[in-house]
Amino acid sequence: MNTFLRAIGMALLAACVFAPASANVLIGGTRVVLPAREGEVTVRLSNENDRPALVQAWIDRGDAKSTPDTVDTPFLVTPPMFRMEGGRDQSLRILYTREPLPADRESLFWLNVLEVPPKPADLEAAGANYLQLAVRSRLKLFFRPQGLSGDPLKAPGELTFRATAGNAGTVLLVDNPTPYHVTLNDLAVEVAGKSYKATVGMVAPLSQLRIDVPGLAKPPGAGAVVRFTAINDYGAIAPFEGVLAP
Repeated sequence: MNTFLRAIGMALLAACVFAPASANVLIGGTRVVLPAREGEVTVRLSNENDRPALVQAWIDRGDAKSTPDTVDTPFLVTPPMFRMEGGRDQSLRILYTREPLPADRESLFWLNVLEVPPKPADLEAAGANYLQLAVRSRLKLFFRPQGLSGDPLKAPGELTFRATAGNAGTVLLVDNPTPYHVTLNDLAVEVAGKSYKATVGMVAPLSQLRIDVPGLAKPPGAGAVVRFTAINDYGAIAPFEGVLAP
């Protein structure tokens, strides 16, 4: 019976990597920017609990199902696995291995931090069954080449907008002419005194993003106001405004 319960526990542990559990190991920031000229960046972790935790870190190219033994990226994370004592801090160093990456735009990767709590000694001693959850956090990692034009903090203001008809109403075409990623936090189109909220996402450099505008049955004309907020390098939310182009 205990063997069966342990098997179920292991399966649940694997399935609950992204469970909405409370992490004790906190990451300093919501995104990481690695400038090519520096070649490395440091990320600070803090264990807010009074108990130790085992931490593993790795970087992937966008596959949420990645594991440390399956990823292949031009970065090294050191230390890749370590024990964090309660109430202590730990620095992660991310180093660029100089594998060629596009020089005319940012490249997007993801930093994974997996926290495995220690076994509860009191329950273990009593022979009780328990479920242990590992908490995995994923942060965007932007690799920023040298010599990119423009200011990343002003990139959201360079976005252009057009509206077209979609299968289920209006679709907003968001064009990003800059070499930087722009993460939209919220967005709304104002038509005849009414605000229509749109789905949000991230606009890749020198690319276009199509987003739906629920409730807006007919594409508005040129000049309609688009109000949105974007998340900058520091994780702060900044307001911007644009208008629909013809």
